[in-house]
Amino acid sequence: MKISVIGCGYLGAVHAATLASMGHTVVGIDVDPARVAQLAGGRAPFFEPGLDELLRDGRATGRLRFSTAFADAAGAQMHFLCVGTPQSKTSDGADLSYLVSASKSLLPHLSRGDAVVGKSTVPVGTVDKLGRILAARPDVLLGWNPEFLRQGTAVKDTLVPDRLVYGVRGGKEGAFARRSDGTQGAARGVTAVLDAVYEPLLRAGIPRLVCNFATAELIKSASNAFLATKVSFINAMSELCDAAGADVTELSEAMGMDPRIGNRYLHAGLGFGGGCLPKDIRSFRAQAQALEVRSVEDWMGVVDSINLGQRARTAEVAKELCGGSIAGRTVTVLGAAFKPDTDDIRDSPALDVALRLASAGAHVTVTDPKAINNSWMRFPQLRFEASAARALEGAELVLLLTEWAQYRDLSPAAVGQLVRRRTVLDARNVLDAAAWQAEGWTVRGLGTNHAAALTEQISAG
Repeated sequence: MKISVIGCGYLGAVHAATLASMGHTVVGIDVDPARVAQLAGGRAPFFEPGLDELLRDGRATGRLRFSTAFADAAGAQMHFLCVGTPQSKTSDGADLSYLVSASKSLLPHLSRGDAVVGKSTVPVGTVDKLGRILAARPDVLLGWNPEFLRQGTAVKDTLVPDRLVYGVRGGKEGAFARRSDGTQGAARGVTAVLDAVYEPLLRAGIPRLVCNFATAELIKSASNAFLATKVSFINAMSELCDAAGADVTELSEAMGMDPRIGNRYLHAGLGFGGGCLPKDIRSFRAQAQALEVRSVEDWMGVVDSINLGQRARTAEVAKELCGGSIAGRTVTVLGAAFKPDTDDIRDSPALDVALRLASAGAHVTVTDPKAINNSWMRFPQLRFEASAARALEGAELVLLLTEWAQYRDLSPAAVGQLVRRRTVLDARNVLDAAAWQAEGWTVRGLGTNHAAALTEQISAG
């Protein structure tokens, strides 16, 4: 099938490349010439494991190309809308201007029977808004197919997803009903074309859910809200554990053994960030407010507040480890990306903490395997070092803020030879505290009570 993917940022680039790998002929459309040129050359403008290989394969087979011209979408049977829906600059709601603009630009190049299907994370009512834009073309099918990608595993998440969701007018009943004249309706048509797109996945047994537009619009936001709730809950428990002298890692392990709870996303630490989860829960809160569902509105506010509070809490613990003041201290921050296996620094908890410490007078050096360039361009007031070894030289305090594998696997003995003082704040609770303590390190986690009598062990000088 010939497919166009409108918007070639994180979502669109991955979606286009994976569709081409399934055997479809795909053209990716984006208004950024530099991004298009880089993708056309077989290189992603961001780090995502496995994506460059798919881009090069798509280019080699001729099934994948990129363009800045919406006219190149003409002739495609399926058009996926994958443009960004960032948080509005004036509210917590989503900014749909890019989505509206892309839909209007695509409109002149549609043919009878084409399907326009959105994948972006959007608030309830977005499909109706796009329907009004496409009202002049009643011969065009409209649907919604929300994405569930996780940065760092996006290629796998697309090729082996947990589920496929189709949002169609009338939901399941509309998708499988036939008109009295024996012809299929729009909902059935969208379902059929999406089935054709994802035929390899359906054949492999990936579950498919067909629902109405409102449900499809809510699913991604609701899923993210639940995950954010689990993270914020266990982070709140970590603070309680510190106050009570308990260990949150043991607490979460025991809780996770309950099949009703499960252990995924029940790991205490610095909290979540990135370009999706924070803005999605804020948009979700704004939707609840607009719909006058106060319980969800208040709930999301608490979740967001707990998450942001972990950053301030981490900075305060760092000050405690330095005898109450961080001013003048040499500090090394391991990690700049918001999570491992990505170079994305949007709403990065690690950089938030680094900036807090620098503002308090610390001499902060940040290192990261992939996100140094992005970070340096955004935060020139911080010092960045690509080499972890060089970043660690002379440090009086080390903070592990992004749990890259190479940081989890650091040798405490080797690192001890580089630093001035063997003190580490493991804000992701991933280090083997006993192994580090055996090498003379003072180890502090969040909610782990690993470091007792810290102020007695570390003098203010």
